[in-house]
Amino acid sequence: MAREFKKDKLAMFSLIALITVISAIYIWALTIDQQEMMRVSLRDKFAEPGEKFFLGADQGGRDILGQLIIGARNSITIAIAITVLTGILGIIIGLCTGYFGGLIDNIFMRIIDFFITIPSLMIIIVFVTIVPKYNIPIFILILSVFLWPGTARLVRSKALSEGRRDYINASKTMGTSDGGIILKKLMPNLSSILIVELTLNFAGNVGIETGLSYLGFGLPPSTPSLGTLVSYANNPLVLSEKWWVWLPAALLILFLMLAINYVGQAIRRSADARQRLG
Repeated sequence: MAREFKKDKLAMFSLIALITVISAIYIWALTIDQQEMMRVSLRDKFAEPGEKFFLGADQGGRDILGQLIIGARNSITIAIAITVLTGILGIIIGLCTGYFGGLIDNIFMRIIDFFITIPSLMIIIVFVTIVPKYNIPIFILILSVFLWPGTARLVRSKALSEGRRDYINASKTMGTSDGGIILKKLMPNLSSILIVELTLNFAGNVGIETGLSYLGFGLPPSTPSLGTLVSYANNPLVLSEKWWVWLPAALLILFLMLAINYVGQAIRRSADARQRLG
């Protein structure tokens, strides 16, 4: 993996820039008073970038820079939480179904097929709309419930092929427990695939969160989000004349998507021996 990043300068730059930007966002967010920042000030409505507001203000006179930092922290935190939850659930189910097969595999595959065939985005929007006392943890839970089947299906397919190899049969013959085989033999041999899957899922989860917030079905209006800032561009006047309201958030989303995908592609190449040799 290190050799692949050394060869791919763009991926190396993306990794360093991604770590730097995310670290700066989390550290900077600690210095911002969110309640004070979200207080409406009509005198500063659509204030242009300058001394008082470095990146200007929105329709309510609220600092765009502060909303950008807090919104980026919220979006990244939500994406990380969803990636971890869906990754844990998907990996556990995928490993167990791929290793044991039979009835367990049939039951969980029917459940996975059900989740994949339903219009999950529409159902997520419905849940977001009807759930009372809606907040960030509930939003993470709703998304995680519908986003784990893809990881489970990938891990299951790889575990099925690995489960037929000689080293697995040798471990069974030696009397190694099923749990020991899954954790110490099977899972390490799938680690490169899991790293790639989780990295690309992280990028996708950032996009899903910002997309839902853009549509008005993401975070509550009182909670800053990158998608909420970009949604201000729905107003033609803001889109054409008040560029400072939406453009910084759009550029940050673009940077995050590109950087994560470049890093993920480098990790994928390092995990694929045929591509690496090529």
